[in-house]
Amino acid sequence: MGLFDSFGVSASGMTANRFWADLISNNVANINSTGTPGDPNHQPYRREVPVFGEILQNRLGKSNTAAGRGVNVIKLARDNQEPRMVYEPDHPDADPQTGYVAYPNINILNEMVNLIAATRAYEANVTALEASKTMAAAAIDMGR
Repeated sequence: MGLFDSFGVSASGMTANRFWADLISNNVANINSTGTPGDPNHQPYRREVPVFGEILQNRLGKSNTAAGRGVNVIKLARDNQEPRMVYEPDHPDADPQTGYVAYPNINILNEMVNLIAATRAYEANVTALEASKTMAAAAIDMGR
């Protein structure tokens, strides 16, 4: 891995963590969504979490080895927890027989902890990028 490849690795980490923070904000925004638009079953919103994977790239001339080139989002996973049932017989989305409304089972505390983790990981990638930038500048100065 070359010196300038570290810029791409840090950038991919920052992009992935920004995406994670966006998903968390979407989860929090839908904490009281009783239905997903276009869903004929009228199920409540399901929390989404990213699944990250390493970006691999084969090195030239070495077919059996791969070097890490950063991180990306492989897929989005939906939470399969049972919805939180609240008795609200006057709610438009209440079950006519029971009077219960299905709400997403999203824990705001868990989402905030995940947001802090995503923010800290983003900050760590910024620090790594700054260190790479400093090393590149020092290497250029040595060549003068």
